[in-house]
Amino acid sequence: MMKRKNKKAGPVPVREISIAELNAILDRAKSGSLTEEDHVALAAAVATLACLTREIQAKNASILRMRKILFGSSTEKTRDVLEKSGKEPGVAPAAAGDAARKDSEKAGQAKPAKRKGHGRNGSAAYTGAKRIKVPHAELKHGDRCPDCGKGKVYDQERPAQLVRVVGMAPINADVYECERLRCNGCGKVFTADAPPGVGARKYDESVAAMVALFKYGCGVPFHRLEKFQAGLGIPLPAGTQWELIEESLEAVEPACEELIRQGAQGRLVHNDDTTMKILGYDVKARAEAMEEERKRTGTFTTGIISRAEGHDVALFFTGRNHAGENLAKVLKQREEGLSAPIQMCDALSRNAPGEFKTILANCLAHARRRFVDVVENFPEECRRVLETLCEVYKNDETARERGMPPEDRLRFHQERSGPLMRDLDEWLRIQIEECNVEPNSGVGEAIGYMRGHWEALTLFLRVPGAPLDNNICERALKKAILHRKNALFYKTENGARVGDIFMSLIHTAELNRENPFDYLVALQRNPDKVKSRPADWMPWNYRRALGANPSIPSPPP
Repeated sequence: MMKRKNKKAGPVPVREISIAELNAILDRAKSGSLTEEDHVALAAAVATLACLTREIQAKNASILRMRKILFGSSTEKTRDVLEKSGKEPGVAPAAAGDAARKDSEKAGQAKPAKRKGHGRNGSAAYTGAKRIKVPHAELKHGDRCPDCGKGKVYDQERPAQLVRVVGMAPINADVYECERLRCNGCGKVFTADAPPGVGARKYDESVAAMVALFKYGCGVPFHRLEKFQAGLGIPLPAGTQWELIEESLEAVEPACEELIRQGAQGRLVHNDDTTMKILGYDVKARAEAMEEERKRTGTFTTGIISRAEGHDVALFFTGRNHAGENLAKVLKQREEGLSAPIQMCDALSRNAPGEFKTILANCLAHARRRFVDVVENFPEECRRVLETLCEVYKNDETARERGMPPEDRLRFHQERSGPLMRDLDEWLRIQIEECNVEPNSGVGEAIGYMRGHWEALTLFLRVPGAPLDNNICERALKKAILHRKNALFYKTENGARVGDIFMSLIHTAELNRENPFDYLVALQRNPDKVKSRPADWMPWNYRRALGANPSIPSPPP
């Protein structure tokens, strides 16, 4: 039986040795005339190398991740990961018994259809394009056929469609040159009236919506949009952009508050956070907050995705609070009598919502990634885990493609994925208890993490609607990460709050397949109605509130 040594090696004495000194010692070693001092120097160099090697091995996963960040990593798909480690992907042992059944199911079936979203965009993809009807120049419905002369021509249900794409500035401007006439007798000047609908405002509501979409939806800083507009001959200073955003806040904020209220009622909530920087903290308030929060100096952006009644709600909160604390603030608005929601997050303790009870589910993708990070050093052990989880994810994709309701999906996973996960659990236990792997090694720590959170990682086998991973929340946080990469920071706490409001509205619209630009324009053009009945102005129902005409009024030509 392999003995485990948990005692760490003591610190290595520090001795500064230059490369020139080492080269001189090597030269003397060739002639066999090493001195006692040379021996001491070589011993220190060897000890330093051994210490560095131990540290690299202990932090191997972090170094691998850093290497991926520096040099890029195209994918974490099981097949590509195993091929990179030098192992051919095969069939997971736990799934070998199902091979014959799967082959029989595939026999006689046609080749599966290609997944949607691949290939060129058809005309249906241009939902925001202007539709122009072009009648036939010579024929109309019911006319005699000019070819055969016998039949009549009739309208076709689907017209021939041509797509023509033109470039334009994100923000356009019209200059109305109103004619002025001056009397040469009395000197009075007569100015032509502006066309109907021009109004007194210089900036239309659509300008603020476009700026918000660029800034908080696409991560384009104000100064970058300013330079872009200047190059197009339509100046829009960064200061003006912020003023427009701030003015529009009063109209859109009630809708965001309603999003938070409805998000609190969700049956499933995802949460996670990422670091964010705010420059303008008040020094005195910062000191008081540090004392209250046990000297917490970091700032974070939390992403929360709530799923309820067929709609997804995205919420963002930036400040000193962690993801669990922000989730607790949201759940304070949860109606009494509702059952505890399912909470999907990673296993960090700061994601827990404190006193609020949730049904905890942990992210299977996080557990899987720990094996991906060490697959090059432990290919055989990692192969077993990765291929088993690959089968589980295939089962989940099948359930999603078939549109299974939560209860049917649960039974499907219990039948197909349950045996796979039970066999994997037993295999993980054997690796540790029979000392097949060293617990302090990379794969040993990955196994320990998975076994330590097994109940939360396998909630999808016991509770209807429990997801496998937290990927939807991590994708949402890319909004904040994109802002951080381009703008680097928020200047003030108020700026961070404004960014959270617009990110929440924009990403919620995107999750519900609505046009975020149209949505922001509609909120700004109906501020009183939004304030009085915000529930009627959510991204999934605001078009009904607009009335019979679902289109967003355009600014005057």
